[in-house]
Amino acid sequence: MLILTLLVVICGALSGCGEKKEKVYRVGIMSEFVEGFVPIADGFKARMTELGYADGKNITYDIQIENMDPSQRRGVVRKFVQDKVDLIFAFPTGASVAAKEATQGTDIPVVFANANIEGTNLVESVRQPGGHITGVRFPGPDNDVMRLGFLHELAPQAKRVLIIYNPNYPTTQRVIEALRPAASSLGITLVEDHVIGVEGLQASLQKRAALDDIGIDAILLMPDFINHSPDGFAAIVNFANEHKVPIGGGANFTADLGAMFSFVPDFFETGMLAATLADKIFKGTPAGTIPVVTPENHLRLNYRVIKELGLNVSEGLLSRAKEIIR
Repeated sequence: MLILTLLVVICGALSGCGEKKEKVYRVGIMSEFVEGFVPIADGFKARMTELGYADGKNITYDIQIENMDPSQRRGVVRKFVQDKVDLIFAFPTGASVAAKEATQGTDIPVVFANANIEGTNLVESVRQPGGHITGVRFPGPDNDVMRLGFLHELAPQAKRVLIIYNPNYPTTQRVIEALRPAASSLGITLVEDHVIGVEGLQASLQKRAALDDIGIDAILLMPDFINHSPDGFAAIVNFANEHKVPIGGGANFTADLGAMFSFVPDFFETGMLAATLADKIFKGTPAGTIPVVTPENHLRLNYRVIKELGLNVSEGLLSRAKEIIR
């Protein structure tokens, strides 16, 4: 009886015998740039909360935004590795590739979002991504072909379509390979302009604006950080407004800020899907065995911009749109 009493006293002093302290998961979150991609992180955190991960209680987030600087990007993920985080959540493509490379030789799992898996070596396959990585993919080159189709439907008179892109960006080659034959089949000439960085894009548009004939009838945004950066997209919109040419948009925010449409997955939903994968990893499923998720695309039409350009929208396209901005 004396021994039992002593054990009870000792257990009480130690705040309970046999009680397992709840693990606090540390998640490093990295985005290539903040504009337009905030909803991905918001969706991730919201869904993690629904799954029982309370911020500051049993999970913490280290959110880092790199300003389209590859060296900065590598530094961020190296710091995550040094800190031995429990998981890295990275988006879009460039950040995802950097996270995979930085975690080679470690057991830190990576969940990516809004990243192209075609031509990037991110995963071995959709069903078996391999290694310590899985995630929510960007729909890929087929999505860009469909956006070109929407542009053609809305602006059939546009026969010369400008695409500005960095030829070294991870997604570029596969997208171009898909767009060229699609454009040819629609009777469209792609006016390809290679630039390195936002300053190159701005200079290219300024040079084109000085010509008697700007040489294009429309612009299709490429799925890269130059087109979607705040300064890069602003330059495209300013040029398009000045010369009254339509823009085929990319991410959701582009339709809000001047493009005729956007056609991508909802970023908040993308973040929520990624959180479900993270939960599976935390519960013991190896990341590389969890199939990559392909989200649904949503068409958003900026009806006001379309009408300002003197263009028409078919009932079929209107009925297909998830949202019509008036």
